[in-house]
Amino acid sequence: MKQVIQSYSTGDLELATVPAPAPGANTILVRTTHSLISVGTERYMLDLAKKSLVGKAMARPDLVRQVINKVRTEGLAEAYRQSMGRLDSPVPLGYSAAGVVTAIGAGVTGFTVGDRVACAGSGIAGHAEILRVPKTLAVKIPDNVSGEAASFVALGGIAMHAVRLATLTFGERVVVLGLGLLGQLAVQIAAAAGCHVFGLDVSTPKVAMACQHGASAGAAIGQEDVLSAVRAFTDGGGADAVLIFASTASNQPIELAAELARVRGKIVVPGLVGLNLPRKLFYEKELDFAVSRAWGPGMYDPDYEAGETDYPLPFVRWTAQRNMAHFLELIGAGRVSVDHLISHRFPIDQAIAAYEMILAGQAPTIGVILQYPEQVDDGRTVWLAGKGQTAAAPVRSSAPAAGAKDHTPHPTVRIGLVGAGLFAKGTLLPALQGIAGAKLHAVATSSGVSGAHLARKYGLAYCTTDTASLLQDPDIDLVMILTRHGSHADLVCKALAAGKHVFVEKPLALNEDQLCQVVEAYRAAPGQLMVGFNRRFAPTTAFVQHHLDKVAHPLMVTVRANIGHIPAEVWVHDPEQGGGNIIGEVCHFVDLIQSLTHAQPVSVSARAIQPAGAGVIKEDNVAMTLTLSDGSIGNIVYTALGDKAYDRERVEVFGGGAVGVIENFRKATWSQSGRRQGQGGLVSSVDRGHRAEMAALIHALQTGRPFPVDFESYTATTRATFAALESLRSGCPVEVH
Repeated sequence: MKQVIQSYSTGDLELATVPAPAPGANTILVRTTHSLISVGTERYMLDLAKKSLVGKAMARPDLVRQVINKVRTEGLAEAYRQSMGRLDSPVPLGYSAAGVVTAIGAGVTGFTVGDRVACAGSGIAGHAEILRVPKTLAVKIPDNVSGEAASFVALGGIAMHAVRLATLTFGERVVVLGLGLLGQLAVQIAAAAGCHVFGLDVSTPKVAMACQHGASAGAAIGQEDVLSAVRAFTDGGGADAVLIFASTASNQPIELAAELARVRGKIVVPGLVGLNLPRKLFYEKELDFAVSRAWGPGMYDPDYEAGETDYPLPFVRWTAQRNMAHFLELIGAGRVSVDHLISHRFPIDQAIAAYEMILAGQAPTIGVILQYPEQVDDGRTVWLAGKGQTAAAPVRSSAPAAGAKDHTPHPTVRIGLVGAGLFAKGTLLPALQGIAGAKLHAVATSSGVSGAHLARKYGLAYCTTDTASLLQDPDIDLVMILTRHGSHADLVCKALAAGKHVFVEKPLALNEDQLCQVVEAYRAAPGQLMVGFNRRFAPTTAFVQHHLDKVAHPLMVTVRANIGHIPAEVWVHDPEQGGGNIIGEVCHFVDLIQSLTHAQPVSVSARAIQPAGAGVIKEDNVAMTLTLSDGSIGNIVYTALGDKAYDRERVEVFGGGAVGVIENFRKATWSQSGRRQGQGGLVSSVDRGHRAEMAALIHALQTGRPFPVDFESYTATTRATFAALESLRSGCPVEVH
C-alpha cells in the first residue's frame, strides 16, 4: 500500500510503498477514502524536520538536556548512536481520515465490515491507503455526511474539546483568535452552542470567512482597532472566553487574549504560541487559563489509545471518541459545514505535490483533502527490487533427531527480524553491522512503516506485517525477536516450532505458564535459543571475569542500578505487555551475577520501598539478595529514585582477597595483593556487550557449536525474577526451583 512518510532527520517526504498493517485485537482495518492534511500542524512538523541538528536542538531544549546527560554518563559515541537512531525513525504524517471497515479485530464490538467510519490519531489515521485503528478512535459516519467531510473528524474534535474546556453557556461572548482550519471549526461549534462569536486573525479573508459561517463579527489584527472592536462587541465587559488557535512562537497572542478577556474570564490555548503569561493582567482580572490537549479525555492514555479500555459515560461524558461522534452529528444536522474550508483536493498519488504547494505558499490553503482509489494493494509483504531470489538452504549431513539440537554450520547466517523499534535501530542493528557472516534478510513489524524504512536502509530482501510468513521462510536461519516483552514467549515457541534458531531480547517470559511453554518448545525443537543478556559479554565484564576465574569462591557480588524515573503509564509497567521492571530489567543483573559466579540462584529475598509520593512505583525500587548454588551471595539495588545524570550501573565483586569493580560498563579495575590494574576509562563510551554478544551468537552458528549460554541458565534467571516478585508479596525468602 502507499503511505506518506517523512524523515525526521532530513525532512524529506516520500510516498512510500509499505506493507499493509496486520489486524490486531481491539482494532479495525479501514480502507481509506479521504484524509485531511492539517496544514498548520503538518507544516510545523515539516519545518521542524527540515531544520539542522542545531535548529532541532534550539526547538527542543528539553531533549538536548537529555542528550547532554547521556554524554556525561555513557560517552559521546553511545549518546550519538542513540540520538541518531531516534532521528532516523520515519514519521507517518496525518491524523484525520475517513474510510470503510474491511476487517474486525478480536474484542471489537459496534462495527461491522462495510461500515463507513471516521478515524483519528497521530500515527493511526495517517495518509495511508489502509489504516489500523483502535476501536476507541473510530466512529461511524452518519448517512448524510460525506467521507470528505468526515475526514475533518480529528480537527473537529480538537476544536470541540477546546470549546468544552472553556465551559461556555448560552449567550456568552467568545473570541476565537486565529482563524485557520481549527479556528474556523471552533467558530461554528461555539455558535452552534448558542454563543456569540468574534473572529480575529491577521488575514482579512479569513475573518470574512468566519463571519460568513458562524461569527457575529470579526476584525483583522494589525488593520483594525481590535481592542475597541471587542469592547463594543461585549458591551464593554470583555470576552467571557478567548480561544487561541494561532500558531506562532510569539507571546503576543496570549498578551492580547488577556487584554480582551473580562474579569474572571477564561483563556484556552489549543494553538502553538508563546506561554509567558503577563502576570499583571492575569492577576488583576483573575483569569482562568488552560492549555487544551488533543480532542478530549482518553488521548495520551495508552490503554485508551490502544482500544483496550473506554471511560464510562456517567463519569466522563465527553471522551475523544464521543467528541468525534458529536462533531459528525453537527455536520449531519447542518450546524457545522466544512465544504467552504476545502481549498484543494489531490489524489494520493500526488500527495508530495500537495505538500510542496503548502510549503511554497503559492496559493491560499486551508483544508487540503487527499483522495484514495477503491482498489488498493493490501499485501502484507513488500519485496525490495531485485531481492526476490530464494537462497539455497545449507546442506545438512543428516536431520537432527527429535529433540536434538541442530549444529549444522551456517557460513552465512540469514537473519529475520521481528520488531524494529528504538532498541533494534539504535543498539542491536549497529552492533550487528560489520560482523562477518551476518546477513539481514527480512523484517516483520506491526505497522509496516518502520519495517519498510529498515529494509531499505539495510538492504533486506523484504519487509512484512505477516510475522507467521517470516517465521516459515526457509531462507531464514536465525529469528531475532525484538518486540515488547509480552509477545516474547509466544513468538519464541512459534519460531522454534518452525525449526529456527532464536535470539530473543530479554525477558524470556512474563510468568511461569509462559516459561513452561518455552521449555517444552525448546526441548522438542532442533533450534537453539539465546536470550539478550548482553552484560555478561561486555569487555569490562570479561576483564573482571578473567581475574575472578583465578580466585577461590564463594563470592560477594553487589550491583547498583540507577535507572531514573519511568512514568507509570509507560508500557513496561503493563503486566501483559511489559511485566514490570523486575522481570523486564532486573533479570539483566541476575544473569550477570550468574555469569560472574558460574552458579545458579537457589533462593531470593526481595524488599521494596514503601511509596511515599505520587509516581513512585514500588517494584522500581527494590533490594534483592540472591543465594547461589556455590554459596556466593548476590545483592541488587535497583532504583528509580535517583538522577539520570548520575552513572547508571556499578558492579563490585569481592572474593579470594581481591576486588573487581565495573563502573557503568565504561571502566573496570581489579585490585589484588596491593596492586591495581584496569581497563577502559571514564572518557570511554559505554559498552554493555551488545556487539560481543552478537559476534558470539553468529560465530556459534557459523561453526555449528552450541550457543554460548546454557538454556538452563536462562530458565534459572527467569524463575529468579518470579521468585523476587513472590518474595515481595510474601515478605519471605523464596526458593528458585
